[in-house]
Amino acid sequence: MGDYMSFGEFIFLLVVAAICGGIGQSISGYSLGGFFVSIIIGFVGAWIGPVIANELELPSFYTMTIGNKEFPVVWSIIGSAIFSVAIGWITKGVKGNKE
Repeated sequence: MGDYMSFGEFIFLLVVAAICGGIGQSISGYSLGGFFVSIIIGFVGAWIGPVIANELELPSFYTMTIGNKEFPVVWSIIGSAIFSVAIGWITKGVKGNKE
């Protein structure tokens, strides 16, 4: 039973993910959307960032514990920036081909 998050913890997790996604988009220079898109970018970044860190054997630092889950803030921001750049390049390339 200890694996479940309360509603408040879930909302806090969404806000933290949105902030990380927004910062990642700002760093990358590509704004892909508003608050809900930032949440998605933040969660994708929270998946991509630690994978890259583990592959490069880099340490995990500044993680937040929300409920019983660890949320890697710094790696989420880095992963969000990488994901935003990738999506920005793909959509810019698609728009460039149509013009």
